[in-house]
Amino acid sequence: QAHYRVQLRLPLRPRDAVFAASGGGSYAGSPAAIEAKARDLVPGLRTTWICAPRHARTVPPATRTLTPGTFAYGSALARSTYLVNDAAFDRRLVKRRGQVLLQTHRGTPLRTVGTDLLDRPAAARDTDFEQLLRDVDRWDFALSANPHSTLVRERAYPSGYTTLEYGSPHNDVYHRAGPAEVARLRETLSIPAGATALLYAPAPRDYRRVQRTALDLEQLVRVLGPQFVILDRAPGSSRTRTATHPRIIDVTGHPSPETLALASDALITDYASLMFDYVNLDRPVVLHLDDIEAYEAARGTYFDITSFPPGVVARSQDELFDIFATDHWRGSRSAQLRAAFRARFCPYDDGNAAERVVRRVFLGETDGLPLPVPPSARWALLPAQQNTAETRVAQS
Repeated sequence: QAHYRVQLRLPLRPRDAVFAASGGGSYAGSPAAIEAKARDLVPGLRTTWICAPRHARTVPPATRTLTPGTFAYGSALARSTYLVNDAAFDRRLVKRRGQVLLQTHRGTPLRTVGTDLLDRPAAARDTDFEQLLRDVDRWDFALSANPHSTLVRERAYPSGYTTLEYGSPHNDVYHRAGPAEVARLRETLSIPAGATALLYAPAPRDYRRVQRTALDLEQLVRVLGPQFVILDRAPGSSRTRTATHPRIIDVTGHPSPETLALASDALITDYASLMFDYVNLDRPVVLHLDDIEAYEAARGTYFDITSFPPGVVARSQDELFDIFATDHWRGSRSAQLRAAFRARFCPYDDGNAAERVVRRVFLGETDGLPLPVPPSARWALLPAQQNTAETRVAQS
């Protein structure tokens, strides 16, 4: 703290930027996408990434890493002009005149967030709302993926910041990765050639102290047959079981949801914000909502996901098995649902969101920002869609 206070007396470094994601985790999410684009577009910018030492390997060589609690960490927070995060910075941060703080958020909110959790004690549990509001008051800019996110978050995180409704930078990769990149990612995850990979990624239950998996994945993989594998991204940081089936691949610790999405052929989820990102790939989404009444009562949602889903909905495990057995998971109804969902929640996701953010925040440009590509052109040319199970079936 003494070192940090001394650094606060020194001038800001106009070309220094600090980035972080998920409370000091891996190089991922919108902060990572913005950091990479900023290095490309901003002359002389020096970027640093806050992470624990175990995550340093995920950071690009051109980006310096910062370990929380070190002198370098304190100096960077005190003297960098730009601060970018999808969570909260160190609560001891003193926001200086001239510093610019960008809050990117994490995904589109279906689940109740921010001060809207005040009347949800089971979900809010350890939230310090006074500290939350102090953090929000530091923001200069907040990123928004769509009008829904803007309306929700400007109410749930009240302050005088400027909302940038530019799309989700972490989704840019979905519009840029081609079939060769998808094939490489599948190989790194040990997905057998020709297999259909289902990504199972449920949301954590804030009101449960111990997370559990709602689906019997071993039974599901047996029902699906030998052509399917399941990428199992367990909710939360703890697991209550260990899968032993060779066609269930544990990806819980994988640092990049975007990599898992690109490598998979379909998504099974419930209330996770990943569904809003995944529809950019125009690949099937199946919702397993066996506890929706309990979830609504404890956490709450901003709209009825069963009335406007991104794909077919199963209210039980047996219904889910039937959806896959009858091929409804990738039928015409599934395609119609995700097209409508994508139109509502991904109006600016065109592969250029990070560039719009960098030009506005780092370069101060307000005119001439890249205009969103029209949806009709955007998804007709989606490169990653050329290597999916649906495409392979259509071509066979």
